[in-house]
Amino acid sequence: MAITPRSFSQLPRLSAPSAATAGTRRKRAFREKLSLSDLRDAVDMDLVDTVLLALPNLQGQLKGKRYGARHFLDKVALDGADMCAYLLATDVEMSPRHGFDLTSWDSGFEDSGVVPDLSTLRLVPWMPRTVLVLGDAVDAADAPVEVSPRAVLRTQLTRLAAHGLHAQVGLETEFLLYQGTYSPTTGLRPGGLVPAAELNLDYGLDHAPGLDRYFRRLQTALAGAGMPVEAVKTESAPGQVEVTFPHSGALTACDQHLVFKHAARTLAARAGMTATFMAAPETGIGSGLHLHLSLTRSGTPILPTPDGELSTIGKNAVAGLLEALPELAPLYAPNVNSYKRYLGEAFAPTRMAWGLDNRTCAVRVVGHGDSLRLEVRLGGADANPYLLAAAAVAGIVHGIANNLVPPRQCVSNAFEASEAPLVPLTLEQARSAFRHSPITREAFGEDLVEHYAQLAQIEIDHQRHTVTDAEQARWLTRA
Repeated sequence: MAITPRSFSQLPRLSAPSAATAGTRRKRAFREKLSLSDLRDAVDMDLVDTVLLALPNLQGQLKGKRYGARHFLDKVALDGADMCAYLLATDVEMSPRHGFDLTSWDSGFEDSGVVPDLSTLRLVPWMPRTVLVLGDAVDAADAPVEVSPRAVLRTQLTRLAAHGLHAQVGLETEFLLYQGTYSPTTGLRPGGLVPAAELNLDYGLDHAPGLDRYFRRLQTALAGAGMPVEAVKTESAPGQVEVTFPHSGALTACDQHLVFKHAARTLAARAGMTATFMAAPETGIGSGLHLHLSLTRSGTPILPTPDGELSTIGKNAVAGLLEALPELAPLYAPNVNSYKRYLGEAFAPTRMAWGLDNRTCAVRVVGHGDSLRLEVRLGGADANPYLLAAAAVAGIVHGIANNLVPPRQCVSNAFEASEAPLVPLTLEQARSAFRHSPITREAFGEDLVEHYAQLAQIEIDHQRHTVTDAEQARWLTRA
């Protein structure tokens, strides 16, 4: 069913609470997501004065407007808002572009409607007296804008539900912390930003006071937003951090990931640091966004058999992932830098292999009993989580619908598994496969494929026409 502003018109309006309930409301607000009535109460008590309405864009960023809280309640919550449609048809630098059917110079860059998804209302404790709500883009007929990342994922979840299946997702992401504030003139070392930790602190528990303070503030802030973390750990690269969240519904997990990134960046800046989610921020360093996915039918896990082995549907899913994901790479490796993460023996896969608890594989089967799940290790930290999850679900549907059987599992080093297909090596190669794949067009439709292929082409053209510092350092005096 299409999401429309009118769908909110039946929500009840509650009066301000009595003094006796105010304290309870306030405490509950800091550990749970908010309802619309909770928000009204908080505004009446002068606890909230700002609402951020955010539309997740193609790159997985939160874009939108700040509203006075009372104006949001009186107008926007029920009627929606308008934002320029180019939010879903632009590059990461917000440059208006040709080549998109959704909007362009030829159409005058018209507005799109944005409907608040009130189920996503939450406090953002890292911003004073502020609430965040995610929105869905709708067209003039109040139908979802299908290229919107949230809509892309919903479509794939609907295809999965047609098989009686539902996806639970857990995301673990790596990012790097640097000391100082980044600008193009400062750059990264030497003489610029340096890692927040100098050594390999993988699984370390002896963090410097500055890192410990950052971790505590991040965990507290996320818990206050109703998003308690599962674990935080430092990783192998200097200054690298991994944050893991508990499993939840696929859309909820992706929503929370964007809110988490907002918190991580904001709190890093306040601590005099810079957080980056680049897939390969430096040569030889890669940061991933690993997607853990389990399937249920009527609430019952269906990946494991009663004796703990991978079920037939689980094997279908693995086979579908291995066959489809190489052709869906622009959805989880969206820019030129993304492909510099795929390095042999660097914990980012280079071969489309699968195995049991094997971190060298693109698809790792991990967990025991009902917690048995598939870990897709292809996504970099720069991946849009909605598109990464949509690609994985599309692959699983492909495998189940066609009753595919996976190849023999890899029981050794998948980097040396020459019989397994290579992960796409460049964005240009990935874009070509994406555009011409029957799997892609069946799962996503021609219009969506062309939209995201155009986004990839913009990144390819930018890299092709830009002379980099690395090129100058290598060739300036040697050519």
